[in-house]
Amino acid sequence: MSETAGPGGPGTERLRVAVIIGSTRSGRFGATVAGWLTARARRRGDLDVDLVDLADARLPDTLGDHDEPRPPAVRALAPRLAAADAFAVVTPEYNRSFPAPLKTAIDWYYEEWHAKPVTFVAYGRESGGLHAIEQLRQVFTEVHAVAIHGAVSLPCYWNLFTADGGWPKPGADCHAALASALDQLTWWARALRDARATRPYPLAPR
Repeated sequence: MSETAGPGGPGTERLRVAVIIGSTRSGRFGATVAGWLTARARRRGDLDVDLVDLADARLPDTLGDHDEPRPPAVRALAPRLAAADAFAVVTPEYNRSFPAPLKTAIDWYYEEWHAKPVTFVAYGRESGGLHAIEQLRQVFTEVHAVAIHGAVSLPCYWNLFTADGGWPKPGADCHAALASALDQLTWWARALRDARATRPYPLAPR
């Protein structure tokens, strides 16, 4: 594994973060948000970013039973999630919640989430996606992930466009919020990766 002298310190192994675009909706803004997030994460120097677009993953809408073999699309995504040390979920807020394809994606997997940190970058109207974040915290806790305190809320995100169409504006508060969230995510990812290497996480019966 490669090493870096980034924020994690000299000689620190890089961490793999899976950035998940949670919306598959036509005309979605999630890809723009994810592009900003991944660019900022890669700039740090201590993170390897894997961009997971659920629109491309095409996971089945209908979940199988526990003793049934996983469909090909589910099997194809599993190694990428299993290899991640942490997750950053990009989600819109629809009707005070998050999109159904994101819930389906979470439910298709179990061990892949265990003892790994997750942060959220949510966007919406005045609430800024906070209702979606609060519900996602509960869902990820149920699959034994660690929903960290740091997250990014983007209320009325359309106001952050620059005059030439760039997004977000250079002076927007979300830049500092994302930097803080990534600092926390990296701390938890390193701590939990070390813990898993020392002692396997005890799997809970389903």
